[in-house]
Amino acid sequence: MAENGLVLVTGATGFVGKWTVIELLKKGYSVRGTIRSLGKVEEVRNGVATQTGSEALERLDLIEADLLEDSGWAEAMQGVGAVMHVAAAIRSDEPEDAGLVVRPALEGTQRVMRFAQQAGIKRVILTSSVATVGYGHGHTTGRRVYDESYFTQLDQMKYTWAYCVGKTKAEQWAWAFAAETGLELTTIHPGAILGPAIDADHSISLGTVLRVVSGQAKAVPDQGFAVIDVRDVAAAHVAALEKPEAIGQRYLTAGEFTRLPDIPRILAEAYPDFNIQVGTIPGEVLWQMVDTNGTIKQIINDIGNEKHYDPSKGEALIGRKFISSREAILAAAQSAIDLGLVQVPRAAQ
Repeated sequence: MAENGLVLVTGATGFVGKWTVIELLKKGYSVRGTIRSLGKVEEVRNGVATQTGSEALERLDLIEADLLEDSGWAEAMQGVGAVMHVAAAIRSDEPEDAGLVVRPALEGTQRVMRFAQQAGIKRVILTSSVATVGYGHGHTTGRRVYDESYFTQLDQMKYTWAYCVGKTKAEQWAWAFAAETGLELTTIHPGAILGPAIDADHSISLGTVLRVVSGQAKAVPDQGFAVIDVRDVAAAHVAALEKPEAIGQRYLTAGEFTRLPDIPRILAEAYPDFNIQVGTIPGEVLWQMVDTNGTIKQIINDIGNEKHYDPSKGEALIGRKFISSREAILAAAQSAIDLGLVQVPRAAQ
């Protein structure tokens, strides 16, 4: 547990950031969250209150700080017992300038951990990714199970993408810095994050569900990924903080391997009046497009193979099985409907 009850959460406007704030508040902690713009304060507070009630907001403070600027970080660390570095730059497309994603990941991690160390804070929980685990191992066909002992080998990858590069370099640096300074580090490695949105600011992964249920998606790639519910990711962050044995450990929070074409099938069964009809884009077509399509470059390493991630260590951390892929998918869809992000067909009204 933190030395005192105040925990700093970076990226409090994000999907994982908001749910991590919620989990901490429910456990009785006080939370200071960083946001890039104070214009987001009311949006975050209103979203959090839907899950915690308004009284908990008395223990939530939101301040402005940017991962690429020093200003604000010394103040952010004052009185803090532990830091959860959740903030990241995530895009659905591959930018021409990889630095737009890599710099916030690497420099942001360096900045947050250095300011934490200078403030005398010992405990840091870093949100990493399965992207730092399951790539560069020569896995192009068939099924393979990865555990926390695997580290992505960027120099062995034909196709890297900015998010993978940034997260991998950030984690490598974080472990080296922790070893040098004595910081007590834990890293959390989510898969594709689904589950319920609490406002319009949600994950890239959840956007896939929205496009399917709204009818915008006409076809999805023939690939799959390990799904995790955002509530389990948040629970893992808080459990890591509260368990001393988590210090120095990596934890995969990645559940069942789920094929993208299974998502429209699950949603069509649950919402028959939405008339969901989504085709599948074969892997060979995707390979033909990889050199000209940045979005496909982000997923091409997962075409033609199945990357499974051993959930046992992460489930032991939170003390239960992860929420099922099906439940996470349906929770994402229902939240989108409830928030008015998806137009409900007349037949379903």
